[in-house]
Amino acid sequence: MRELFDFFIRNSKWFVYAFFIVVSCMLLFHSNPYQHYVFLTSANSVTSTVYELSNNVTSYFNLREINEDLNRRNAALEKEVIDLRESLQRFIEKNYADTLVIDPEVDHFDFIVAHVINNSISRPYNYITLDKGSDDGVKAELGVIDQNGVVGIVSVVGRKNARVISLLNPNLRLSCKIKNSDNFGSLVWDGNDPTTALLEELPRHTTYTPGDTIVTSGYSAVFPPGLPVGIILDDGRDHNENFFTLKIRLFADFTALGNVQIVTNNYAEELKAIEQLDNTDNKKTTRQ
Repeated sequence: MRELFDFFIRNSKWFVYAFFIVVSCMLLFHSNPYQHYVFLTSANSVTSTVYELSNNVTSYFNLREINEDLNRRNAALEKEVIDLRESLQRFIEKNYADTLVIDPEVDHFDFIVAHVINNSISRPYNYITLDKGSDDGVKAELGVIDQNGVVGIVSVVGRKNARVISLLNPNLRLSCKIKNSDNFGSLVWDGNDPTTALLEELPRHTTYTPGDTIVTSGYSAVFPPGLPVGIILDDGRDHNENFFTLKIRLFADFTALGNVQIVTNNYAEELKAIEQLDNTDNKKTTRQ
């Protein structure tokens, strides 16, 4: 306590000086209107600066909460965008399915509309992934087409997705024929151009004109007959003793696949059963 008293005694002149300064300022700003106005203006400016500094400090310490709130809002908006995209996709698929014109001669075929979610065209063996699976009725060995032509055949099926062996895959051979002709061969990709394929094993006597349409032969349970595949290019033919090969320009644009149709043959099981029965009969020995 004595030290505090000594401190005030040692600095008494400064305290007296500060006291008179404060009293003088109060008399000056209170008695004179102009000085009073200047004082209020300056005080408001200082107060605003202090408030702004205080707000900046408070905002800095609240950044974490603000950031978390923004992340929650962004997540909610992202979910809404995804939901809207899915709703739009379902609408597009429904509209796409409603525009399909089914040939009455192949009314035992059904079509499941799917969307391509992955696709390759530059690999030696190309595959396509679809957003439909066994929950949607998709099975292995079902044909896949788009609005232009044949795309491939389903090879592996999951609950929600399916993998398609693309027509741009040398492991896939498709039975095709020249439109309005009974001569058929095997369509296979040569691994070069994603817009072309080869139609092999055509009988030597087959007649054709460049620009003729190539269609599915219908000699399997996968595709109905007459589905468009491509057109014959005018680049000659590779002859051998009994067969020749044509180069085909594919109708399907594999660089821009979007919505596709999975072809379901309602008679497929019956056809397989009959073919298996026929193979069994061939193994039996006939005695007369």
